[in-house]
Amino acid sequence: MTAQHLAMHRVEKPWGRKTLWPGFPEPAGDDAPIGEIWFQSPGSSEPELLVKYLFTSERLSIQVHPDDAQARALGYPRGKDEAWLVLAADPGATIGLGTVKTLGPEALREAALDGSIEAQLDWKPVKAGDFIYAPARTVHAIGPGLTLIEIQQNVDLTYRLYDYGRARELHLDLGVEVSDARPFEFLQRPDQGVAGAGRELLAAGPKFVIERRRGGDWSIDLADITGWFVPVEGEGQVDAVSWRAGECLAVSGKIEVIANPEADILLAYPGVQAL
Repeated sequence: MTAQHLAMHRVEKPWGRKTLWPGFPEPAGDDAPIGEIWFQSPGSSEPELLVKYLFTSERLSIQVHPDDAQARALGYPRGKDEAWLVLAADPGATIGLGTVKTLGPEALREAALDGSIEAQLDWKPVKAGDFIYAPARTVHAIGPGLTLIEIQQNVDLTYRLYDYGRARELHLDLGVEVSDARPFEFLQRPDQGVAGAGRELLAAGPKFVIERRRGGDWSIDLADITGWFVPVEGEGQVDAVSWRAGECLAVSGKIEVIANPEADILLAYPGVQAL
């Protein structure tokens, strides 16, 4: 059994914010806004999953990620499914998920070129507590005024279809090729009744499992799987290693968790079935 703190990497973004989530030091003075906080594994290892916090003040680009087969055909280890837990949302906050109607490749390309893709994207209202699993090939964009935890397959492979006139590279050929531009279908959550008291099963596949745990003491046997232990609120210990909100730990084996009553924890691990 092991528990190891992961290094925090703060990423400055023009669309980021200076007001972050409790537990994170905020940019001072004239420092640039922070858009993302990543948690990186030590050394040169490339784990299957990546955990991020996102802080948005503007709409992010309309983009898409390839699936495993498409990514491997280009020499990458995996595609990119991702999931978001909304921690805070300004009134009227939205995430663009899928298109309002199915678009073929040529229609999607034309919409990206003339900017009408912004209106073709289905901007869905979101609020604190919402959870969304976005499979690879979903055309999407995160809106402003949001604080999110993102859990994703670990690959740096994003194709921008549209960026509101910003001077950044687009990837129309590859993006159109891998897109499944159609109305978004929310992933059905597993039966939460089987998860047990204090344990909510947010997602079970197709590429990873995400559990939400509340305060109290509990254990789980991950065997030889690496899991990501993400304290959203509270503090405690995992295998005698202290943790608090705003941190992330890699865990494996049978872990024993001690958490204060107010704790709110995400546990993510590869696979399609909860342990």
